[in-house]
Amino acid sequence: MRYIRRQLEEQVLRAVKGFPAVVLTGPRRAGKTLLLRRLFPKASYFLLEDPDVVARFQADPQGFLDAVPTPAILDEVQNVPEVFAFVRSRIDRRPRRTGQWLLTGSQESPLMRGVTESMAGRAAVLQLLPLSWRETPKVSLWRGGYPEVVARPGGARLWFSSYLQTYLERDVRAVTAVKDLALFRRFLALLASRHGQVLNKTDLAAPLGVSVPTIAQWLGVLETTAQILIVPPFYENLGKRLIKSPKIYVADAGLACHLLGIDTAGELARSPFRGALFEGFIAAEMAKAQVNAGGRRELYYFRDQQGLEVDFLVPGRAGAVALVECKAGRTVTPAMAAPMQRLAEALKRKRAKAAGTRMFLVHQSPQAGTPTPAVAPGVRALPWQEFLEEL
Repeated sequence: MRYIRRQLEEQVLRAVKGFPAVVLTGPRRAGKTLLLRRLFPKASYFLLEDPDVVARFQADPQGFLDAVPTPAILDEVQNVPEVFAFVRSRIDRRPRRTGQWLLTGSQESPLMRGVTESMAGRAAVLQLLPLSWRETPKVSLWRGGYPEVVARPGGARLWFSSYLQTYLERDVRAVTAVKDLALFRRFLALLASRHGQVLNKTDLAAPLGVSVPTIAQWLGVLETTAQILIVPPFYENLGKRLIKSPKIYVADAGLACHLLGIDTAGELARSPFRGALFEGFIAAEMAKAQVNAGGRRELYYFRDQQGLEVDFLVPGRAGAVALVECKAGRTVTPAMAAPMQRLAEALKRKRAKAAGTRMFLVHQSPQAGTPTPAVAPGVRALPWQEFLEEL
């Protein structure tokens, strides 16, 4: 499989010059190991999912690490969280030596607990998500961005099936005691059918016959392993009664399509989920752009109880805000921009001294040679590829 250069590489190289350790998180099979081994081909490598490696470490942690040449890649460290304390002691002996420990993991919460408790000030933490469209135009709404699917799209259906099985058997049980994996798989399919909707845990619990706390626990598993994208509501006192629950998306568009039983581009074009899938695809690409630049993910939506809704709101510097509305069709009209304009006016009244508000109407590409019309003052209507280029 040909290596695709990752946008996060610049941030990783910068981090190894400033910190003794770098912790790279992200969903399983997003390309974390490949990125580190590509950037640091001379680093020693240890997979902490290998039973022999884990047994050697647990039998004699000090002896194991004494024999590890640095720089070293310790892969999937969430399986042996006690490794953080031993790595910290080595860092503290030679605190000025940077880039010696390169750690990866697929479970955000356990990793962050280890970093917070043992590696504070000693490690840079970065997140690698699946491939973005800006990294390769082979990323699509239908197939998503997992590297192996992008490389071999013809085998996508089998890959996603195998990924779900492995994910269910390994990661889910590692994070929490899910007793009925078949029921959890039904939960995933049900969640995909709510893709792009405001999260309602009761609505998810009732068809499955489980409790709301169980749904909350399962959602925590998915968030911990970076399988879902939760977009919180934008909170600001605009004199309106706002919806306070987050919207939820399956993080990878290809996985969402698989869970919904969409196997071809034709099926996607006819699917009633097409609009929600397009919206989720744009949300994921915006999130990737933010984390690939080394920033934190800042993405919100707006909805009030009077029906005013804007798909996404992205804060910028000095109080600036970008409003983004997503339309899966090729035709755009002024009415599509009206909610953004109303929200922009409300923000302007509230934030008199803040920087301006930009508005984007993101849509499917029109037929070749068809110009995109000007839909409304201050609103840029852009095919999604042009919008993503600007990110």
